[in-house]
Amino acid sequence: MYQFFAPGGVLSRTHPAYEFRRGQLQMAQAVEQALEEKRHLIVEAGTGTGKTLAYLMPVIRSGKRVIISTGTKNLQEQLFYKDVPFLEQALYGEPATGSRLSVCYMKGRNNYLCRKKLYDLTDQPVLSGLDEIEQYRAIAAWEKTTGTGDRAELAELPEASLLWHKLDARAEACAGQKCSQFDRCFITEMRRRAMESDIVIVNHHLFFADLAIKLQADGAADAGILPEAGAVIFDEAHELEDVAGNYFGISISNLRVEDLARDVESSLQHNRMLSASLSGALGSLRERSQFFFSLLPPGEGRFAFETRREFLEENGDEFVALNQALTRLAGELEGLALKPEEVFNFVRRAQEIQVGLQFALESEDRNTVFWIERRGKGFSPRRHRDTEKAKEGAQGRQNVFLQATPIDVGPILRECLWSKLDCAVLTSATLAVGGGFDYIRQRLGMEHARESVLPSHFDYESQALLYVPPDLPDPRTPQFTLKAAERIRKLLEITRGRAFVLFTSYAQMNEIHHRLLGEVEFPMLRQGDAPKSALLEEFRLTPNAVLFATSSFWQGVDVQGEQLSCVIIDRLPFAVPSDPIVAARVKAIDADGGNAFFQYQVPAAVITLKQGFGRLIRSLHDRGLLVLLDNRILKKQYGRVFVESLPNYRKTTEMRVVEEFFGVEG
Repeated sequence: MYQFFAPGGVLSRTHPAYEFRRGQLQMAQAVEQALEEKRHLIVEAGTGTGKTLAYLMPVIRSGKRVIISTGTKNLQEQLFYKDVPFLEQALYGEPATGSRLSVCYMKGRNNYLCRKKLYDLTDQPVLSGLDEIEQYRAIAAWEKTTGTGDRAELAELPEASLLWHKLDARAEACAGQKCSQFDRCFITEMRRRAMESDIVIVNHHLFFADLAIKLQADGAADAGILPEAGAVIFDEAHELEDVAGNYFGISISNLRVEDLARDVESSLQHNRMLSASLSGALGSLRERSQFFFSLLPPGEGRFAFETRREFLEENGDEFVALNQALTRLAGELEGLALKPEEVFNFVRRAQEIQVGLQFALESEDRNTVFWIERRGKGFSPRRHRDTEKAKEGAQGRQNVFLQATPIDVGPILRECLWSKLDCAVLTSATLAVGGGFDYIRQRLGMEHARESVLPSHFDYESQALLYVPPDLPDPRTPQFTLKAAERIRKLLEITRGRAFVLFTSYAQMNEIHHRLLGEVEFPMLRQGDAPKSALLEEFRLTPNAVLFATSSFWQGVDVQGEQLSCVIIDRLPFAVPSDPIVAARVKAIDADGGNAFFQYQVPAAVITLKQGFGRLIRSLHDRGLLVLLDNRILKKQYGRVFVESLPNYRKTTEMRVVEEFFGVEG
């Protein structure tokens, strides 16, 4: 490792931007040791450490098959297209006689085309509008030449294409080995490639979706698509709790029932097998579902379902009727003399909805929070990054989701993941709170792990100034918004724009953006006015631009150089206390004799704040201003935890120092 990373080593001779990073070498040695000794490892490696090379190098040397799971597609692409080929060239030289390393890049199933769906649609095109007809033609032509079936190859296909949703390879519509296209299936091919690969690159969503499927299938040989691995590296590991919670939970909705009814109907029509009795079963299911979901307690957005028992007592007949409608449909399908290959899958889906409904309404599991979410009709994209949910809102219908989420994923992960893996490496630029890993270990149930906080490669004290205004009102008071808007305007004048202004809520972002329209002389961009990638590109290309944004811009966004010289954050990013999952976690920790505020709410906010501030300094040459408009960090006892967890920025409470900082810059 030393010969590779040290001054005068292989990396220094092959990497154009080589600088010796002590933290990088230490991390590579720690990962190598963890792989050799079959131990778990948690590493915080700040921005600039070069952590991807630091774990890839020991992974390659280990000779084991290793899965690398990331939080974002961007990082997956960086690993596959940039870092692995670079290492391959550095280690084995050029010209590479065939690849020495076998590497597979896997995304979620909805990124891939389902050939069977495409062929079925060829016989019976149900296309709406010219756009869909053109998209269909483009997809049909591409299918003949693509080797992967990955929609990313179709640059001209719009992100929110409704046609793609009818053609993708998502699991619930998959007939598996019974499918006539099984051997030519892109998912089958991807699984085959993964089995033959040394390194398998996935994202957290795919990893946990796969783990959940394997748990449900109780270890059946062909369950899931990820192969067995000697180790798993989780990069951007600060996201694991939320992602795992999603996949170990249950979600039943009127939309899921409608999807099933629609798929059954179009399959049977296609096969000319839609009898009067099946039509009746589908009509009854739609009716029962609509009625049942309309009876669920009213409320906006996400809210706890605390009256499940009373609801069942009052609406038990409707619950039973929906169950019976699902049983009737499954019975009708099983009674078909000749069964199209997808029928077995429809029966399984109907049964899964029944099991989910029963759990969501009758389970007494103490480690589960039961909640309801309404989307559509005045839908706000506050929590939803994926286009599916945005489309529901755009179509103006309201969908009701009955959700059950584990309150504490730690015990589940301990039992079904950490205890089964020889070696897991968790890494991120933001895992430690107050210099330690107690919070992340407790939330993820990881008991036995080596730990390491690596020194940063950046000189934060000279590169960044942190300004906290001592005179602004508490952000929880009505006076805050006006004063914050005025202060942001002054700061943007000093920095000449070139800023991200990050908010903890859409409402606050929109109000301050509105107040500053016409007050600020620089181009102002706002999240929601264009797709995220387009906004980022516009920000990079527009001199002195200011971007107003919320949660999805707090992490995984990289803008180097003077174009981003200031990051302003409106308030300490505590999770919304009324959110049903947050509230349930708080209640559980307090009931257990703990202090949820200090054990859960503060550490979670610390990690989010570190992520937000991490947007600013992305290279040794970056220099800029960080602003937190929330002076509770100075005044409250818990503020010290935030200050101690942040890098060693130079700090000030005076506007004069901010002006000098930029005056010196010219």
